[in-house]
Amino acid sequence: MKTLFKFIGTLLKWCWKALSFARQLILNILFIAVLVGVYFLFTMEHAAPTKPIEQPERALLVDISGPIVEKQRRVDPYDFATRNLFGQQMQFENVLYDIVDQIRAGAKDDKINGMVLSLSDMSETSLTKLRYIAKAINEFKANGKPVIAIGGHYNQSQYYLASYADEIFMAPDGAVLLRGYGTYNLYFKDLLENLDITTHVFRVGTYKSFVEPYTRTGMSEEAREANSVWLNQLWGAFVDDIATNRNIEVSTLSPNADTLIANLKAANGDFAKLAYNMGLVDQLMTRQQIRTRLAEVFGSDGEDSFNYVSFYDYAPLNFELPKTDQIAVVVASGAIVDGFESEGTIGGDTTAALLRDARLNDQIKAVVLRVDSPGGSAFASEVIRNEVDALKQAGKPVVVSMSSVAASGGYWISSSADRIIAQPTTITGSIGIFGILTTFEDVLAKYGVYNDGIGTTPFAGVGVTRALPEKISNIMQLGIENGYQRFIGLVASQRNLSLEDVDQVAQGRVWTGYDAMKRGLVDQMGDFDDAITVAAELAQVTDYSLNWMEEPLTPAQQFIYEFMNQAMVTLGLKETVKLPDAVQQFANHAVTEINNLTNFNDPNGQYALCPNCSYYEN
Repeated sequence: MKTLFKFIGTLLKWCWKALSFARQLILNILFIAVLVGVYFLFTMEHAAPTKPIEQPERALLVDISGPIVEKQRRVDPYDFATRNLFGQQMQFENVLYDIVDQIRAGAKDDKINGMVLSLSDMSETSLTKLRYIAKAINEFKANGKPVIAIGGHYNQSQYYLASYADEIFMAPDGAVLLRGYGTYNLYFKDLLENLDITTHVFRVGTYKSFVEPYTRTGMSEEAREANSVWLNQLWGAFVDDIATNRNIEVSTLSPNADTLIANLKAANGDFAKLAYNMGLVDQLMTRQQIRTRLAEVFGSDGEDSFNYVSFYDYAPLNFELPKTDQIAVVVASGAIVDGFESEGTIGGDTTAALLRDARLNDQIKAVVLRVDSPGGSAFASEVIRNEVDALKQAGKPVVVSMSSVAASGGYWISSSADRIIAQPTTITGSIGIFGILTTFEDVLAKYGVYNDGIGTTPFAGVGVTRALPEKISNIMQLGIENGYQRFIGLVASQRNLSLEDVDQVAQGRVWTGYDAMKRGLVDQMGDFDDAITVAAELAQVTDYSLNWMEEPLTPAQQFIYEFMNQAMVTLGLKETVKLPDAVQQFANHAVTEINNLTNFNDPNGQYALCPNCSYYEN
């Protein structure tokens, strides 16, 4: 026994030494980075002034790599630094507004003579976000500057943006893959039963299908009916846009299987030739031929390529000082959770604090709440909505700009706004509420483990290791029903609708932005730019600047984050290592389900969440 304790003591001692070494290593690296930064700042300040380098005319290379987001995920900077130092790379995210701002700046820059869309590393993206970027591309073309798209292969989102180019070039062995839109889930009912796990579901709403994966082996007919409506509308908008851009028939983009097979046979099984025959691309060219062509259009760099600047490196001189009058922009992106914001979520307390800061800032005259959320915690949603009400009571108008999705809790936080603006392709509605509790009494009993005791109330001892008493189940269902009535009552009062009318469009049903406007849930169609214009009109301001509200980092946190982020860009570490597509697809489904369960932290166990609002990465 003495030898055992000595071994354990030695092991703990070495573990402590290893931990101390790792901590000192990280601190030393950061300290060296600070010294290097100070050195370069000092030498730059004392360096002899040099004549600015005259830039030649060049193309703006829009080489988007990774996903396009409304707001970068907030990651603790210390965790960010540690993960990168040990090779656990973070996926590089592209903020939608940064992309649009760069394109718009290039449109006005006399030194930018055109644009090249190179999108082979861009992730699949919602149609609503793509349309906002496409709007900027059209503005660029309106200045008389050519736009050319290049690529080996084009996935659906990549091709959508490419269709706005004047010319599309593709590799002779490439392909254009238009898969269509769909919403698919994994269903766990039989698995849970086989594992003797009991799932208790409480819900209101015919179409509130979030709980179906836990209670069914497939999609219900009600969910199938509702989902088919908005999916077909979105796909119709997608193919209409491309057909207009390419001057081809809509039917060309959605052939049935027999027609596709016949067309492919006519092209001898050559997918690139098929795309050319369908009018999807203008020319099939090798990379060498593409570089030669681009050099002819935009000027040669003298090294077998063309003059260009990546939009990641493009730095237009368009800095403006903040104006006295400001419009605040608060971005709510992700699942809504109770408490403070974590990676990829909307923290009820965090977002409420940003709205409160906007209310207390005298320079801010109006607020645009940009919502891109399938919902989440009902309690946290109400915390955010209360701050929207407080802004209105303070005389500051609030305009909601709906992005790809503003459903369930996402609609809850939007409902009190002075004006709700959505895109026709926005997914919204899903007004319903549910609760879910999983218990493991049967699986424990299978291995001889039981839970027994006594309590002073029926709620004492209720938990995951005991069967849920029927009366407790009834109590929870009554709470869910009350939450639903509160939700539809809130919408009715804020939108000047009758309770009966709201109940008819609620029941958890999902609507497109266009259909939601026809039913009184949305005020008008428009994008983020329109929301800013409306906010300025309501606040009666004409000369203003935007104030993007963010939770501030400490100086030390900011330094670590910017240092590691810049290192990623400089070294080209923009993306994590990709898994094979088949593995990635399954992993995405699994991670989504795990995240859903992890984000279930509502103190009352009530959730307003849209389950099928993702339609482009299924």
